Amino acid sequence: MRTLYFDCFAGASGNMILGALIAAGVDREQLTVELRKLNIAEFEIVVSTVDRSGISATHVDVKVPHEHAHRHLSDINTIIDGSSLAVTVKMRAKAIFTRLAAAEAKIHGIDINKVHFHEVGAMDAIIDVVGACIGFEMLGVERFVCSKIHVGSGFAQMAHGKFPVPPPAVAELLAGVPIYSTEIEGELITPTGAAIISTVCDSYGVIPEMIVEATAYGGGTRTYEGFPNVLRIIVGESETNEQRTTNNDRLTLIETNIDDLSPQILGFVMERAFELGALDCWFTPIQMKKDRPATMVSILCEAEKKDVLTSLLYTETTTLGVRFRSVERECLDREIISVETDFGPIDVKLAMLNGTVVNAMPEYDQVKAAATKFKTPFRQVRDAALAGLEKRVERKAVGE
Repeated sequence: MRTLYFDCFAGASGNMILGALIAAGVDREQLTVELRKLNIAEFEIVVSTVDRSGISATHVDVKVPHEHAHRHLSDINTIIDGSSLAVTVKMRAKAIFTRLAAAEAKIHGIDINKVHFHEVGAMDAIIDVVGACIGFEMLGVERFVCSKIHVGSGFAQMAHGKFPVPPPAVAELLAGVPIYSTEIEGELITPTGAAIISTVCDSYGVIPEMIVEATAYGGGTRTYEGFPNVLRIIVGESETNEQRTTNNDRLTLIETNIDDLSPQILGFVMERAFELGALDCWFTPIQMKKDRPATMVSILCEAEKKDVLTSLLYTETTTLGVRFRSVERECLDREIISVETDFGPIDVKLAMLNGTVVNAMPEYDQVKAAATKFKTPFRQVRDAALAGLEKRVERKAVGE
């Protein structure tokens, strides 16, 4: 499994992540081409090699026109949704900004949609986040792991005043993440860096067992005497147990019963739940007291997503309370491969039991897009993808 390890001995920021990705092999020109799909004002990505206490690192400086705009989450989502970027890039970028907004909303005690982004809503921060998501795709990363995070010490000057390190938003973003502080003064982990890492990583600790393909350094802007202000990333292949039949996860199930809400709003709630990181969301017709027909809303998520998804239910529905249950999920090992068809390449998700494929399903969004583009029935495109999979399996069987 293609794995990226964030080694945050000097924290991380958006431009440090971007610099490390470029140093690890992301093509700068192709990255710029992809970023221009955002249809934003003219920008320039200045890449340079810097020395940070003896370590040669790649430093990225995003040059954008001066602006006075302070954006809300909806403004940023509109920019991302209006682009022609890959769906996976859009989803990951929006999840990062949603996590940022949820942290700010909790700190200020306001609705997530009323959060007024300052530094992290600026165009250079948007480019950092979206650029990182593009870079992850270009490197083919499937799994993210992070070290304990060095947050720095002292105080940092923010838009609302002077705050201790880590500032409130960063501390909230890193809830449940192992952090530490030393005598190094300054804000080593920025809100953008914390949001990216805490959104994509599913585990923290020592370097996982892996075959290293690239080690790269992204340079921070500040310099310290005798301390390398760099982010190191390690990219490689980690071993997977092909004989493992299932994966077991402890997840949280959020439920609430609603009998006085428009179906249109319920549909919106489901869309937002997935955007906010829900693993699954479904509606069940039920009957409540006084024989009223109603809907039970169920959202399955990882424990760290519970608060933001609960907030969604409180702010977007008429519910007065929700129920939580800890559940155990068992699922088959999965793999996504790309197959060639007459309608272009289409990803197919494989489910495996003891290393044997027991189910295969073409990715819905890609099949839909191809069917629309070629004015062809959805079923025909889907069947073409499955036929492409069979041909690939046959070629592999005969050793082609």
